[in-house]
Amino acid sequence: MSETPLIGHALIADYLKRLDGSPGVYRMLDGESRVLYVGKAKNLRARVSNYAREGGHSVRIDRMIRETRAMMFLTTKTEVEALLLEQNLIKQLKPHYNVLLRDDKSFPNIRISRDHAFPQIAKHRGARNEKADYFGPFASAGAVNRTLNQLQKAFQLRVCEDSSFNNRSRPCLLHQIKRCSAPCVGKISAADYAAEVAEAKLFLQGRSAAIQERLGAEMAAASEAMEFERAAALRDRIRALTAVQTSQGINPRTVPEADVIALHMEHGQACVQVFFIRANQNWGNHDFYPKLNEETDAGEVMQAFVGQFYANRDPARVVLLSQGLDDPDLMAQALSEKAGRKIEIAVPQRGERAELVEGALRNARESLGRRMSETATQRRLLDGLAEAFDLDGPPRRIELYDNSHIQGAHAIGAMVVAGPEGFEKNQYRKFNIKDPNTTPGDDFAMMREVLTRRFQRLLREDPDRQTAEWPDLLFIDGGAGQVSAVHGVLVELGVEDVAMIGIAKGEDRDLGKEEFYRHGRPVMALRHNDPVLYFIQRMRDEVHRFAIGTHRAKRSKAFTTNALDELPGVGPARKRALLQHFGSAKDVSNAHLEDLKAVPGISDAMAEKIYNYFHAKG
Repeated sequence: MSETPLIGHALIADYLKRLDGSPGVYRMLDGESRVLYVGKAKNLRARVSNYAREGGHSVRIDRMIRETRAMMFLTTKTEVEALLLEQNLIKQLKPHYNVLLRDDKSFPNIRISRDHAFPQIAKHRGARNEKADYFGPFASAGAVNRTLNQLQKAFQLRVCEDSSFNNRSRPCLLHQIKRCSAPCVGKISAADYAAEVAEAKLFLQGRSAAIQERLGAEMAAASEAMEFERAAALRDRIRALTAVQTSQGINPRTVPEADVIALHMEHGQACVQVFFIRANQNWGNHDFYPKLNEETDAGEVMQAFVGQFYANRDPARVVLLSQGLDDPDLMAQALSEKAGRKIEIAVPQRGERAELVEGALRNARESLGRRMSETATQRRLLDGLAEAFDLDGPPRRIELYDNSHIQGAHAIGAMVVAGPEGFEKNQYRKFNIKDPNTTPGDDFAMMREVLTRRFQRLLREDPDRQTAEWPDLLFIDGGAGQVSAVHGVLVELGVEDVAMIGIAKGEDRDLGKEEFYRHGRPVMALRHNDPVLYFIQRMRDEVHRFAIGTHRAKRSKAFTTNALDELPGVGPARKRALLQHFGSAKDVSNAHLEDLKAVPGISDAMAEKIYNYFHAKG
C-alpha cells in the first residue's frame, strides 16, 4: 500500500529534519512544480520552521502553505548573498505569492566618449562597457533628450557617430544652427574642444556656477569690445544652461546625489515613485506599480521593491525612503557590496531630505489615484465588451493582430495586448513573415502564419493554460476572409474555445461604421456613440501604429545595411577601412584583388576572402 504524499505543514515539517542553520534561499513549489514563493533566511531551519506551525499565519501565507507540494533550498556563505540571490530568483521566476516589480526597463544616461580626440556626447541605455564617462540615470528618454538639446547649445559638442565624423568634408546643419563646433572639418582646435568637454562634464557633475560666471564675464567683455555677435552667442549659451536647470524642477541644495523612493498603498494597490537626484539636480522621476497579494504590508512591499529595483541597477550613494525596510542594515550592506562603495539607506524625518521624500510621496499618491480611476474605467469597458459580444465574461487578456507590408516587401505581423490595466506594452510581439509558402502580399496567408506560430508556441510552452499568456479574446484586423483564415488555424490546433472577432471598416470605410465579424454569426455593428466602440477603435489604432512602426523599422534597416555587413571576419574596423579606401560597399564588391590587398589593415588572406566572397556570389 503506497503512502499518502505529504503536503502543506506536514511536508514543511518533514523538510526541517534535513535543514541546518545555514543562510540561504528557499523556494516553495506547487503540484505542477511552479514556484509559489521565494524567500531568504539568515538561518534556514529557523525561518522554515515558521511555516511548519499550523496557526498564526495570515490568510495569504496559510493559502500558500496549503498549496505547497515541494521545497527547494540553496545555501549561501552569508545572508547578504542570500538576499541578492533571492531578488534575482524573484525577478526570474515571478512567483505568485511574492511582491513583483513588473516594470524592469533600464534608464537612459548621457555618455561622453573617451576613446576619440573629439569626444561624442550621446544618449546611452544599457551596459556601461565602453570607454566613456556616464551621467545618469535620467527617468526617461525625453528628459535625456531635453538635456542633450540644451547641452548642444551650451557646449556645441558633436553628437554624430565616428563613421560620419571621419568621412565629412564640410560642416553639417548642426554647425549652421550653432549646435556643433564642427571639429570634423577643423573649425575648432583639439585643445579648445577638450576645454568644452571638460566644462560639459563639470556641468553634469553639478559644478555649473563657475561656468556661468565665466561665460557672463566673457559676454560682458565682448559687449564692451563691441563684439556683439560673440556676446549674443555667449548669451545664448548661458540661457541654454539655465534652461537645463529650470526644466529639472526641484534642485536640492544639500543633497548632491540620492535616489528618493516613496510608497503609497490604497485598496490593495501600490504605487512607488522614484526620483533621481544627481549633481544637485533632479533628473526626473518614474512611477512603478508592483503586483501585490492581499494582506501585504508596506514594509514587505518596500523591501521587495528596493531589492528588485537594484538587482540590475546601480544605486545612488544615498537612498531615501518614505517607508522603513524590514532589515535596512542588511539591504545597505548588500547594495554596498554590489556597488563597490558605501550606500546609505535612510528614512528622513526633517530637513531637505524629508522634503524630497514628501514630494515623491505626494506624486505616488496622485499617480495611484489616477491609475485607479483609469483601471475602473477600463474594467467597465471590458464588462461592456463582454456584454456587446456575448462573451462568457470580461476578458483578462485581449490580443489584437495586424499585418503591414508594401506590395509584399518587408512583411511583418504585429500583436498588441490589452487587459484590465490598459495596454501591456511589454507583451507586444512582432512576427517576421518567413514561411516560403506564404505568398508575398497575401494578407490571409500572412495572418494564418502569424496565428499558427503564436498558438503553436502557446501549446508547446503552456498546454494546460496555467499562465496569463493565454488570451480570452482575439481581435483580427479584417473581415470575413481574415476571420475564416484564423478560424481554420484555431480548429486545426484545437483551440476553438478562444473567442475571435474581425474588425472591418464598414460602409465607405468611415470611422464609426465598423462592422464586426464572428465565425458562424451574422455581421454586427455598435452604436456610433457607444463607449465600447471607441475602446475598440483605440485598440485597433494601437495595433495599426505598432504594425506600421515595426514595418518601417524593418524597411529602414534593409535600406541602411550593405553587403559588407554579411562578410565573415569583417568587423567594424575593417569595414571602416574598406569604406574609407573605396568609398562605398558597391566599389568594394567590384574591386580587384590587388586593390583589396592595398587597404590598410586588410591582410592578403583577408583580401582573398573578400574577393572570393563577392565573386562567388556573382
